[in-house]
Amino acid sequence: MRSVDEQLARVVAAAVRPAPVRVAISESQGLLCAEEVVAERALPGFDQAAVDGYAVRSVDVQAANEEPVTLPVVGEIPAGSRQPRRLQPGQAVRVATGAPLPTLADAVVPLAYTDRGDTDAHPAKVTVQRSVPSAAYVRRTGEDVQTGDVAVRRGASIGAAQVGLLAAVGRNKVLVHPRPRVSVISIGEELVDIDRTPGQGQVYDVNSYALAAAARDAGAEVSRVGILTSDPRRLREVVEGRLLLSEIVVVAGGVGGVIGDEVRAALADLGDVDVTRVAMHPGSVQGFGRLGPDAVPTFLLPANPMSALVVFEVLVRPLIRAALGKRNPYRRAVSARLLSPLTSTKGRRGFLRGQLLRDADNGEYLVQPLGTSGSHLLASLAEANCLIMVDEDVTDVSVGEEVLVSFLAQRG
Repeated sequence: MRSVDEQLARVVAAAVRPAPVRVAISESQGLLCAEEVVAERALPGFDQAAVDGYAVRSVDVQAANEEPVTLPVVGEIPAGSRQPRRLQPGQAVRVATGAPLPTLADAVVPLAYTDRGDTDAHPAKVTVQRSVPSAAYVRRTGEDVQTGDVAVRRGASIGAAQVGLLAAVGRNKVLVHPRPRVSVISIGEELVDIDRTPGQGQVYDVNSYALAAAARDAGAEVSRVGILTSDPRRLREVVEGRLLLSEIVVVAGGVGGVIGDEVRAALADLGDVDVTRVAMHPGSVQGFGRLGPDAVPTFLLPANPMSALVVFEVLVRPLIRAALGKRNPYRRAVSARLLSPLTSTKGRRGFLRGQLLRDADNGEYLVQPLGTSGSHLLASLAEANCLIMVDEDVTDVSVGEEVLVSFLAQRG
């Protein structure tokens, strides 16, 4: 029996990162940048007002703390103005946030520091009640990014801020590591799709929907192929086609018993799939190999949806994250104190459903086991927000003992 760590090492070593592609920045969120994005212009590109107020020479208002200073207002500059303006000594110009500063102005007096101006006077004037130093309330040219600076680094995860920065430096496209393509197939004579009513002995296809959703959650681009029987010619034809279009192929229901033998025989000339027992529960019996001319990582998962999802979480998800280029492809794990006793199978690492809580008083993590009595209990996984990981040599864990738990997707 192979250990979980050995199987995981074999799987992650097979990660193939797709070649970088150039995409619109609106499509880049959640991906890793594959280039150094160098700013070709400064950001901001000109000195601009940081607040609504009056552009002034700071020397002209330095006495305002002791006695209000009144200046003539010789114009107004809105945001987006392209008309150059020059400020003379002893003058002020009304400016909006983001407006370019007039020549010679080195500061902006916020409206709150003034009487907001007397526009009926001839000329218009403003009384400044508080001084400002040079550069106050001004965004200087290149203050954010200088020409030649790296705005977004290679390997950076592109989030909302990075998308905004790409737009700010004038980039409409960016080179990224794309999402790995994952194909999900369910095998079973007893399966029907959810748009049909199951007959005697039939059940709905759960795996292709659940595993496709899990792959999307991991960051993959997913093709849910749907249901196949174990007919060898059709199975080989479909899998061979998906190998040309995928970085990862997941086949649920293709291990164990007669079906497993038929599946392996049908795929034999595409490559070797190693079906083995892994020292974990649920989902001990599983298969993994690299098929086709491109040696595409291919998984054979249990037919049981609960077991298939756990194996996916433990083994397939890290491969997807590694293919995305993530430095750490694994879920965050923390220690938590057990709220109810649990039992685990001797000689196998347990991945048991749990609900992770946090003590409001001391911040300590607490975990409540869910449905640990049966690997078939899919409903309990839907309620879980973590997997409780129990070592192979542990069979019983008492209330109050600490266990290691791995976060699942956050629930809203």
